[in-house]
Amino acid sequence: MKKFLIVVDMQKDFVDGALGTKEAQAIIPAAVKKIEEFDGEIFATFDTHFENYMDTAEGRKLPVPHCIKDTEGWQLYKDIAKVLEKKEFTPVDKFTFGSVDLSELIIRAAEGEDFTIELIGLCTDICVISNALILKANFPEAAIAVDEKCCAGVTPEKHDAAIETMRSCQIDIL
Repeated sequence: MKKFLIVVDMQKDFVDGALGTKEAQAIIPAAVKKIEEFDGEIFATFDTHFENYMDTAEGRKLPVPHCIKDTEGWQLYKDIAKVLEKKEFTPVDKFTFGSVDLSELIIRAAEGEDFTIELIGLCTDICVISNALILKANFPEAAIAVDEKCCAGVTPEKHDAAIETMRSCQIDIL
């Protein structure tokens, strides 16, 4: 059985940059430990925008430029980058909340074997839940879990609501 860890958008802008929160900063040690101890294949998603961000649908609804490709804020947060450098991982640029490419990458990596998927990252109520639900839709029989101690939402209340929604959708909450 193959095991996959999806590290969702653990980028500087979401930890202590343009959209950072104290809750995001607080999960870093648990996320680092999870990555260090994980025995399986790792994918790391990158929220990826461009200079025209403010002209996009997302930019009009969330007018805070963030994760502009190749800027400091787009890079993995330093502690996460450091632990991932010691492991092999597949970077996945995504241009919206959920990755449309991640399922295909997992199919290829699974090579026909059964697998489990675990997600950690930011923000629970936007990109973590979006990716978890896309993966659940594509792999309804796979064991899919989210480690809530390694996730943070835009607010604690939104984090809790996203966790409950994922639980309702039969995603295991660790």
